[in-house]
Amino acid sequence: MLLLNIVLGTLLCGVGSVLLAFVFARALWSRFQQHLLSLAAGALLATAFLHLLPEAFESEVGAANLFLILLVGLIFFFLLDKAELWHHGHEHAHGHNHTHAHAQEHEHEHEHEGDHANQSLGHLDDRQSPERSFAGSWSVLLGDSVHAFGDGVLVAGAFIVSPQLGWVATLAVLAHEIPHHMGDLVVLVQGGNAQSKAIVKLALSGFVTCVGGLLAFLLLRGHESWMPYLLCIASSSYIYVALADLIPQLQKRLSSRQTLMQITWLFAGMALVQLTLWAMNSV
Repeated sequence: MLLLNIVLGTLLCGVGSVLLAFVFARALWSRFQQHLLSLAAGALLATAFLHLLPEAFESEVGAANLFLILLVGLIFFFLLDKAELWHHGHEHAHGHNHTHAHAQEHEHEHEHEGDHANQSLGHLDDRQSPERSFAGSWSVLLGDSVHAFGDGVLVAGAFIVSPQLGWVATLAVLAHEIPHHMGDLVVLVQGGNAQSKAIVKLALSGFVTCVGGLLAFLLLRGHESWMPYLLCIASSSYIYVALADLIPQLQKRLSSRQTLMQITWLFAGMALVQLTLWAMNSV
């Protein structure tokens, strides 16, 4: 049953998020971009602070050690982010007018996606040079695959602790991956890929989530003492994505009504995580 939960959860995060992203990108992205980003940020923060970290601190590992792992994790994801910007920033900033919302591919140009996602998915931009399009597309897929593998390991670790925690982690990853893959679709389509081909490529990279989950299942069973550290690393990943990637996109001058809606969707993401855990506990 544990293996089945891990397979289903990682497939939902990896492949399911791609399919949902395509549906939302065509119908909802330009209208509900801010709402989806707020929802994702709330879900990630609630999962980290209300579930993963409390579970880690219930172990016999000292609090100082766990806080150290959390801090090291945040610094690691910051450095990884800087490395990705160093290697791929030029490709995305000049090779594509629209970049994707990705924790490891921050170009901080996400506002362009909301304005043009539907148009970008509807037609190709012939002005892109083949070399630059090829490089940009493959850097997106490579970054997605690495990120997906890490998501699979973290989600599997949560399932090993408990099914309820696993599904909460799955929900949090899914909430973030949907807007992220929306941006990926824009980049790939503008890079010269047909819509169907772009979806297949992203789905294959998303399948790496399942590979990461299966590998974690094989390595972590019998090594439960590692779980508090893995939960802290997962928390640092979720916190970094929410605070460094999603929330900065929400820091715009808005009307009072728009600000209220933003906050409402942020708390809705938190409530969604809590309701998921409650539903799982009541089954």
